[in-house]
Amino acid sequence: MRGWRSKLVFMLVVYFAGFATAIYTLAPAPDDNDTSAWNYAAVRSSFKSDQFAKSVNTGLHKCIDLGKDAAKDLAGFIRQKVDEMQTKPKK
Repeated sequence: MRGWRSKLVFMLVVYFAGFATAIYTLAPAPDDNDTSAWNYAAVRSSFKSDQFAKSVNTGLHKCIDLGKDAAKDLAGFIRQKVDEMQTKPKK
């Protein structure tokens, strides 16, 4: 019983971490005039969000393509094994 509970808790943590990341990413940026807490110009100069977005987009597309290729290979392997099991003579 302990196995499925820990998996459920882990999946909930991952889900809410992803949700919090999405909220943080989509939240509007603070005004440029308000620099009381951070020096936003220094942060923006070191972090190019458009380049980062393109890099993440490219990486995600590569990951999706790899997943599709792996799924096709696995489907072919399963189909081959099913055909072998069906053609195997019964004893």
